[in-house]
Amino acid sequence: MNANEDLEKLLENFPFFIRQNLINHPNNDQLIEIIMDLGRRPEARFINHSEYLSQKIVSWQDIDYITKRISRFSNENRAGIERTLHRISCMRNRQSVINGLTCRVGRAVFGSINLIRDLLESGHSILILGKPGVGKTTIIREIARVLSEEMEKRVVIIDTSNEIAGDSDIPHSGIGRARRLQVSKSELQHQVMIEAVENHMPEVIIIDEIGTELEALAARAIAEKGVQLVGTTHGNCLENLIKNPSLVDLVGGIQYVTLSDDEAKRRGTQKSILERKAYPAFQLAVEINDRYIWTIHEDVQNSIDLLLQGNYVVSQIRQLTNNGKLQIKYKNYQKNNFSKYKNNINRYNWKEFNNSNQIFIKNENNFSKYNTKKLVFYCYSISTNLLKEASAKLGFSPVITSNIEEATVIIGLKKHLKQNLRLKKLAEKTNKFVYSINSVSIFQLTKLLKNVL
Repeated sequence: MNANEDLEKLLENFPFFIRQNLINHPNNDQLIEIIMDLGRRPEARFINHSEYLSQKIVSWQDIDYITKRISRFSNENRAGIERTLHRISCMRNRQSVINGLTCRVGRAVFGSINLIRDLLESGHSILILGKPGVGKTTIIREIARVLSEEMEKRVVIIDTSNEIAGDSDIPHSGIGRARRLQVSKSELQHQVMIEAVENHMPEVIIIDEIGTELEALAARAIAEKGVQLVGTTHGNCLENLIKNPSLVDLVGGIQYVTLSDDEAKRRGTQKSILERKAYPAFQLAVEINDRYIWTIHEDVQNSIDLLLQGNYVVSQIRQLTNNGKLQIKYKNYQKNNFSKYKNNINRYNWKEFNNSNQIFIKNENNFSKYNTKKLVFYCYSISTNLLKEASAKLGFSPVITSNIEEATVIIGLKKHLKQNLRLKKLAEKTNKFVYSINSVSIFQLTKLLKNVL
């Protein structure tokens, strides 16, 4: 990996006693951040350790010396240095006077995504999870460069804190040919995300630090428009997102569903269970466990379903060895009750219809042919992805149309269907079947499809 860090441009803004120690330090290539707190000794944090830089304590003059040489601090108490990736964050006292600085070293690390380069070529949306400081921003910066330069895609970066492309009107070369949309206030990030899709025709949108419910909903809206997403959020694993009410929409949302007695008995669960509400905004998830050890969820939808059922599946663990080789290990943890439930779905007794048209339905051992009427579905006020997902659970691929006149079956939310009198008249006139569900739920939609078939 090659790093372009412009370390000298950062250090030239520090007092002499700090600058001199770091310039000659043998491990300055592993420097992560410099900490300066009033009345304490300055501290340098490296990848594997931290150490004091001087016996001299930090004074008001030292902090003032730095703040006058960098850009102004934003509402989020962050500032930067022109044409670099470095970030300076400040702490303030009750009178809003700066009494501490955290100076993060920004690096454009070429080759930092070798562990997941093949996933970028798949075209799926990718969510990157990790605790603060593990290098999520460095990873998506390199992803932006690879997608825009090497794969020649139209990439737009939503840069809220100017951490991805630097604190300048001219973005840093580390993002390649990707374009950068700056956000004036962090609370407006979700609006800028939608604006990027509507105004700039991107094929890929890159978002750093998705942290609010509005940003999660905006990510879902972008995914529905067919744009590839690459985003980061704080959290060690997918399970953290399920427990986070602000971010749970990134993985489809969670709701309580009450099963019938027979269904609960068949599944071997309680009557009230947790279930995913909708299709996830991201198809792939990457958990940054360590600098060179990442966990890959190849199917976020399946992983979330297993977690909600009390099961857990780790699709892949990828590790970069000391000699630069990539190791991939597969681990699959699965409980017996889930296997039983899965087999029960595959053995479902399908009804036969006396009609010449045929569809193929997946059985436990092979594809069995059933005679049934031709069904063309039209989704009203529900996502087509939700219908596809419910159909996949039952083992068939539905024919979906965007033209209501071509449909033979209309499926929608009950409250919306009641309000549309024109649709009701059209269905009566053309003898179309109209089915309604009370809420957007995989369970309700699957149950409805069973009745339709």
